[in-house]
Amino acid sequence: MADNLPIQPGQGQKKDLSMELRLLLAFVLMGLVLFVTPYVYKPPAGPKRAAPPTTPSQAAQVTKPAPAASKTAESTAAAIAPAGQITAEKEQAYAIDTTLYHVEFSNKGGVVTHWVLNKFLDSQGHKLELVNTAVLAKVPAPFSVIFKNGDQASNINFALFKATPTADKLGIDFEYSDGKTDCKKSFRFDKNSYLSRVTSEVTQNGTPMPHLLEWRGGFGDLGVQNRQAAQQVVYYDLAATKLNVHPVSAAKNGTVTTAGEYSFAGLEDPFFAAVVLPQNGATIEVQTYKDELLPANAAKDAKEEQFIGVGVGGDAVNNFQLFIGPKDIDILKQVDPRLQQLIDWGWFWFFAKPLFLIMHWLNDHMVHNYGWSIVLITIGINILLLPLRFTSMKSAKKMQALQPEIKRINAKYKDVGLRDPKKAEQNQEIMDLYKKHGVNPMGGCLPMFIQLPILYAFYKVLSVTTELRGAHWLWVTDLSQAETLPIHVLPLVMIVSQFMMQQMTPNPTADPAQAKMMKFMPLMFGFFFYNMSSGLVLYWLTSNLVGIAQQWLMNRTMPAPPAPVVAAPKTPPKRKGGRG
Repeated sequence: MADNLPIQPGQGQKKDLSMELRLLLAFVLMGLVLFVTPYVYKPPAGPKRAAPPTTPSQAAQVTKPAPAASKTAESTAAAIAPAGQITAEKEQAYAIDTTLYHVEFSNKGGVVTHWVLNKFLDSQGHKLELVNTAVLAKVPAPFSVIFKNGDQASNINFALFKATPTADKLGIDFEYSDGKTDCKKSFRFDKNSYLSRVTSEVTQNGTPMPHLLEWRGGFGDLGVQNRQAAQQVVYYDLAATKLNVHPVSAAKNGTVTTAGEYSFAGLEDPFFAAVVLPQNGATIEVQTYKDELLPANAAKDAKEEQFIGVGVGGDAVNNFQLFIGPKDIDILKQVDPRLQQLIDWGWFWFFAKPLFLIMHWLNDHMVHNYGWSIVLITIGINILLLPLRFTSMKSAKKMQALQPEIKRINAKYKDVGLRDPKKAEQNQEIMDLYKKHGVNPMGGCLPMFIQLPILYAFYKVLSVTTELRGAHWLWVTDLSQAETLPIHVLPLVMIVSQFMMQQMTPNPTADPAQAKMMKFMPLMFGFFFYNMSSGLVLYWLTSNLVGIAQQWLMNRTMPAPPAPVVAAPKTPPKRKGGRG
């Protein structure tokens, strides 16, 4: 099917323009033979669309200029515009500013060239640009038209639209007609909302033309880690009550097309989304594209990278509400509660989402800083885990008291290899010793195991919530990213705190090799956490500091249990005589 073929910029352009050139030549010949007046001779506006674009890169996407005879006819058509033609004389830019947006349009195609979020910054400290402006010369700009048969509608996307800004400066209308193809686009904004509206209508010779609106070349913060996996096409299927996600790899063999009754559809990255919301349960089509492009500021020998793209629509008249903004849980809930599905809480969502909601409440109502919210939540978690820490402490002290007996058992089997059947006897003796004295050898690890899903939950919260993106704490400029200082302070302090806690905790093992390995654990944790998000390191560091205080209290209030009495080994009686 044509819909499932890869769609490249400019595809389908040659077919349309070559037909128009043939019609143009036919009209020129008829005019030369009949010597009719311009009133009778009404050539189409095709040559105007075939004129070279203003930039070399755009010129590569347009069919070659017509022969000299066509140029003569073009000048005649320009002097006397055919009836019904609606176009502009030159390319112009238009801007709309709201409290939340700065959006720039071009009347060449009636498209968006910039979509800037005023309240969010990129890694360079500039207001965040959601459009990948570096590739606009190679892919259609956002809100370009593509027909359902895969034709890029170049005669529309390179046409000069008549632009009419609204009186309140919060909207703009684009209109174009060459007497054959008519296209209208409208954009309406609210001064203080991330919700806007877009409509598009296309006809050819009076026949409605089903089409989609595109956003190509990637979306959102292009500086996020693992960008190719982070930017995805999304659509929420009302029938299946399920959010569907297409990464760029889904389109590796060509355009992926799906259609249905979708609550919303569009693009997302970890922190932002651009989705349309059809009205009254309308059926829409969603196409996923893969564009092979050089990234911005690429070196000469750089390789092309994959960028996600989407097309949404499918009707001759598309009328959508449009949400382009942060995946802020309060904002998403207000626009459409189903938009909250855009936040991926991960496997341990039952930890991650409540964790964030508590953190969010603390920030809004108490400390007004997400860093201190993390500190308070960590203290609360460690207080809740205090009974387990006491149990772990008792187990560690009992195991420490049993070390002489364990050493005796190990010495008894010191010459037994790992594959020797007697090794099972050694392990059984140790387990019997633990059982006799009520020791759980895994008791010391229980608090650590419980903290692992909480650690993962913190990781997800820091990775997917817009509220934590750019949140500062003391010298940390962004809790969702690693520290920007040349030397990361938090991981180093975390290593020191873990060494301190290790020295205060009873050593539950008598194995020198195992004890030596345990001493390296703080360094291993420091290595793993060094380039992790600062908020995650802050959580673990705070947990260590609370653990040190709890360990000091337990060491003072919980004496070590008495060592078990080790029975002297019985000496076997001497045998008399020989073999018996």
